[in-house]
Amino acid sequence: MWTVLVALAAWTIAFSLGSVIGIARTVKSRVVRTIAGSFVEIFRNVPLIVQMFLWYFVLPEVVPRSIGLWLKRDLPHAEFWTAVVCLGIYTACRVAEQVRSGIGAIGKGQRYAGLATGLTPVQVYRHVLLPVAYRIIVPALTTEFLSIFKNSSLALTIGVLELTGTTRKISELSAQPIEMFLTATALYGAVTLGVTAVMRVVEARSRVPGLIVAETQ
Repeated sequence: MWTVLVALAAWTIAFSLGSVIGIARTVKSRVVRTIAGSFVEIFRNVPLIVQMFLWYFVLPEVVPRSIGLWLKRDLPHAEFWTAVVCLGIYTACRVAEQVRSGIGAIGKGQRYAGLATGLTPVQVYRHVLLPVAYRIIVPALTTEFLSIFKNSSLALTIGVLELTGTTRKISELSAQPIEMFLTATALYGAVTLGVTAVMRVVEARSRVPGLIVAETQ
């Protein structure tokens, strides 16, 4: 349960924030592009486990005391929310690059055509660019969701008893580590294969003719 909750909550952050940052990396404003690019480079290039420790152990010590106490003592399920935010922001940087590449894959002619018909830049993104870009990057987004699901195992390092953490605990109590970790492997595999199967259907139905080539049988 905790693995699924961490993955879904973190994916909500990753997809929402990543979409905003990805769009920001394609706008005309150089300042906005620089800020968005710096955000991506900072959070994408620091190992995830290091970020997990920074969010959980360091952040409460550097913010004002009242906020730090709330993060460490008063926030319900602090380990869970720390893992969610950390995973969400880390994956958001990767999603942002996918969104940027999806928008970049669309010819500039569509952008200019939208502007020529009287649409504002915001409307061009909303009605022309993003609907096509998301359809193009469905396979990449599937990969990122599977990554966030598997990366949730790092939450055990800050005390979240997700699948891997629970497996370790049960294996120590039962003295059956082989059986327990094989079971965990089967559960991870079942979820990832299920998600992959669903997203293949979504990819097939959302394929953009001329931009995504169908698989050869």
